[in-house]
Amino acid sequence: MTPSPADRSAEARDVRTHPLTAAFAASQRFELDPFQVEACRALEGGTSVLVAAPTGAGKTIVGEFAVHLAMSAPGDKAFYTTPMKALSNQKFRELQAVYGPDEVGLLTGDTNINGGARIVVMTTEVLRNMIYAQSSALDGLRYVVMDEVHFLADRFRGAVWEEVIIHLPESVRLVSLSATVSNAEEFGDWLGTVRGETEVIVSETRPVPLEQHVLARGDLLPLFDEAGAEGEVNAELARLGRALPGAGGRRGRGGPPRRRSGPPRGGGRLDRAQAVELLERQNLLPAIFFIFSRVGCDQAVQQVRRAGIRLTTREERDEIREIVRRRTATLPEQDLGVLGFYEWASDLERGLASHHAGLLPAFKEVVEELFQRKLVKAVFATETLALGINMPARTVVLEKLEKFNGEARVPITSGEYTQLTGRAGRRGIDVEGHAVVHWTDGLDPHAVASLASRRTYPLNSSFRPTYNMAVNLIDQFGRGAAREILESSFAQFQADRSVVGLAREVRQAEESLEGYRRSMACEKGDFAEYAGLRRELSDLEKKSRRDQGASKARQEQRRRQIATLKRRLQTHPCHNCPDRERHARWGERFHKLKRRTDRIRRQIEGRTGSVARQFDRIVDVLADLDYVRLDGGEARLTDSGRRMKRIYGDRDLLVAEALRQGIWARLDPASLASLACALVYEPRRDEQNGEAPLPRGAFREALDRTERLWAELDDLEQDHRLPGTSPLAAGLSHAMHLWARGQLLDRVLGDADMAAGDFVRWAKQTIDLLDQIGQVAEGDLARTARRAVDAVRRGIVAHTSV
Repeated sequence: MTPSPADRSAEARDVRTHPLTAAFAASQRFELDPFQVEACRALEGGTSVLVAAPTGAGKTIVGEFAVHLAMSAPGDKAFYTTPMKALSNQKFRELQAVYGPDEVGLLTGDTNINGGARIVVMTTEVLRNMIYAQSSALDGLRYVVMDEVHFLADRFRGAVWEEVIIHLPESVRLVSLSATVSNAEEFGDWLGTVRGETEVIVSETRPVPLEQHVLARGDLLPLFDEAGAEGEVNAELARLGRALPGAGGRRGRGGPPRRRSGPPRGGGRLDRAQAVELLERQNLLPAIFFIFSRVGCDQAVQQVRRAGIRLTTREERDEIREIVRRRTATLPEQDLGVLGFYEWASDLERGLASHHAGLLPAFKEVVEELFQRKLVKAVFATETLALGINMPARTVVLEKLEKFNGEARVPITSGEYTQLTGRAGRRGIDVEGHAVVHWTDGLDPHAVASLASRRTYPLNSSFRPTYNMAVNLIDQFGRGAAREILESSFAQFQADRSVVGLAREVRQAEESLEGYRRSMACEKGDFAEYAGLRRELSDLEKKSRRDQGASKARQEQRRRQIATLKRRLQTHPCHNCPDRERHARWGERFHKLKRRTDRIRRQIEGRTGSVARQFDRIVDVLADLDYVRLDGGEARLTDSGRRMKRIYGDRDLLVAEALRQGIWARLDPASLASLACALVYEPRRDEQNGEAPLPRGAFREALDRTERLWAELDDLEQDHRLPGTSPLAAGLSHAMHLWARGQLLDRVLGDADMAAGDFVRWAKQTIDLLDQIGQVAEGDLARTARRAVDAVRRGIVAHTSV
């Protein structure tokens, strides 16, 4: 349709007022959606933005525009932060393809590529550490993109997001990209309070419409009744729910056996191979089957393979074979058999794969690439696949609507349902996406409809002060200012929204007070002191005028006080300053603002203050252990406190205290790696380590002393009403000791009784802690830590595809 003259006029006006947005939009493969255009224009106008939109809606375009703006201005930089290394790797490759390898860097803790580039992709923890270290890399930083910012709710790592948001320089514009959350406006209000003007842009519209189905009676039945009222459950499905076994009573163990082909009788459930065949017949592949079990994912691939299903052409198999060869070429040859490489590669050539945290990272990356290239057609995955990695499918299948949360089987939430099904529908490829719920005993179609209809995914802060955070804040800002900063957290905002506004007012007032202090500075003496005497004299004269009816003794006392103050004023060095009255005007402004600021401080102290109280308890523990020394209301770091500034993680205090007491001084590299592993390792609830073997020699004594130290610190924390940390877990220490001594992967994984992907993850966390020890410790221990890093970082642990 030909645009009207009014449309053409409006378009020309938009190009004039937002030329950078218009040029960027014209360079994209797809026409930008209204929410994307609105966000880009806000950024071009100089404000920060919060964009909350469904998975797959194209939020990252806004982040890419921020990078584009930085690259359009000489010397400006942009940091792109993600919650996961896999996401960082993916975005690093994408930005390299646009700007070239010289302009893009990657920092993920264990990877450091071109860190001085103008565009740097990093995990959020790396940026937090940069801010605390006051790194020169922050010079020229103009934009920070925080992808998947709803990770702020993660109870283990969410606090890092808030630390970054609070501490970034005010000149940095923040681009926060979030999944659809029900309290986006509240989060945006907080961002506006701590970061300045922030535009909140919420989109509920999926770029590709989502069709909802239930897989029952061997067919895909629509979840909603197209002919009925909006959101009404399909009448046929509702009748089926009442009629099928399990909808109102229990299914018996008897019944017809499953057949290899054709739909089951009645309402029976299709097996996985039949489900894949059904989707293939209806042209609904590629598909992601979400199975909330690693074992279930691997078993599903085996079941479909045993059924003889092959979803690829000869040409596709050749391409898969070449990509696998190229992406795994650096893996040690002797490890391939242990890793199940040959069976895995054969499954890929059939178009089948599993994807979960136990899979070797190199294998996961290959699966992701092949799926993006439409070469793998069916992926069986745990919910970790829903966390931001760019792997859209035509169809998403949910085998069950409940999952094990570590303690019990619980129903998935509407937010989780939205996140999982958000993968369905590929923009520019699919006209619509498809979400399929597999029928199970007791399934209630109305409950499924409720999950599919609601968008209740509130974002709640998980922020809590840590020892490392405390020493860094005290060192940079002092104890008083640190408390005010913590009052600005989203956690405090949600507890008492007004406190955050008051704390921001105090911080702004402090800046103004400092300016007034400089303006009233006098070369002849302390003008603040002189202004105080003037103010005291003025107050006394007012009281004297009000007290005309007072006794003669009282009036005489006032006169003597006034005379004394006048003499002190006249003899004060600043009294004869030629700029005295100009200084005095600034002094009066200083006094009024300080009086108002002190009143606000008292208001803050009278409010909830829960985060600051937690901070005070942490400071008290640090004082008891001589990491800080208290002087009145202030605190200053000792040498031990300054060392703790560079120790990050849940066990920051335990690591710092063990280093100070020299508990690990006699360990060799392998034993130190084993002990570091015991500090970071957290066994899964379904991992029963029992009496795991332990490395011999000095390790056992060091572990025993470390455990005693943990118990002492735990008692101290309980005395100060702090939550403390969990006991050490040495279940993986023996396997890590074998690995650091150069044992073969087969022996190590057998000893660990652990999937390769899990071992690599814990090994990398062990390396991260060892690296911190190497930087903080002194002498032989520092050298031992560096040698331990080299001993652990080998083979599959060292492999990277970036």
